[in-house]
Amino acid sequence: MAILNLLKEKLKSVKGKWSEGVSALFDLRSVDESFWEDLEALLIAGDVGIDTASSLVEELKERAKEENIRDAMALKERFASMLIDRIQAIGGAGEPLRVKGRPSVVMIVGVNGSGKTTTAAKLAALCKKEGKNVILAAADTFRAAAVDQLKIWGDRIGARVVAHPPGGDASAVIYDAIHAARASKADLVIADTAGRLHTKHNLMEELKKMKRVIDREIPGEPSEVLIVLDAVTGQNGFAQASAFHKALSLTGVVLAKYDSTAKGGIIIAVADRLGLPIRYVGLGESIDDLCLFDPQSFVKGLLDMD
Repeated sequence: MAILNLLKEKLKSVKGKWSEGVSALFDLRSVDESFWEDLEALLIAGDVGIDTASSLVEELKERAKEENIRDAMALKERFASMLIDRIQAIGGAGEPLRVKGRPSVVMIVGVNGSGKTTTAAKLAALCKKEGKNVILAAADTFRAAAVDQLKIWGDRIGARVVAHPPGGDASAVIYDAIHAARASKADLVIADTAGRLHTKHNLMEELKKMKRVIDREIPGEPSEVLIVLDAVTGQNGFAQASAFHKALSLTGVVLAKYDSTAKGGIIIAVADRLGLPIRYVGLGESIDDLCLFDPQSFVKGLLDMD
């Protein structure tokens, strides 16, 4: 109940299309043909996507017919179960970081402005709370501000930051961070990489090089390659995520700025379109506002269900 209450508070801005839209439709309407049309329209407007919205409505229609459900409130429970099942079918949703050995390496990737540096710091803080010794690798060597930002976060949470001067070789930063982790017996290296467009071949090749360097130094690593998606941009990020996945074999998604979007259906679309598990969700600007993604709590929070 604690996480559900927190989510209801944090998701106040994720309204219109969900808590006051989809949820209200079930709470206030009888189930007739216009109900199904309105439900599909609200799902599409809420960033679920046209194909996914259509298949969800058809599946719910079939369930209502098979179980002879005419009460919209009862149908709401079935709808919530369907959404949870779709997300959980991917596997891995809400799983904590996989730490194989000492050290393990996590790469944080994504496009410019998605929130990678802040996410890397929040993830480090979360791991430190779990008792892990974490080193942050400032592998975004394109932006001096990113290195400075990560150092500020590192000081705040008590995590060492390995950095090189701006414009340096990002792979060299990760190499040094791995050796620093070995020397200090750290559990985890979290590498913040530079934002890049998926269409820029040279930049994507640089990411592949980083991954090769990591695997050379620690065979089988990185154990995690997480893409940070900005929830506010919605489905616009899917083509980018697909390209990153093809290049790097992503292990999951961190959905940043979720508290700032009015289109909460992106959690359904990520599972359906990308086939990748959402592992963590950002729910604010505080260092503690990154939480494991729990499908049941999120769906019930969106639909304003106790």
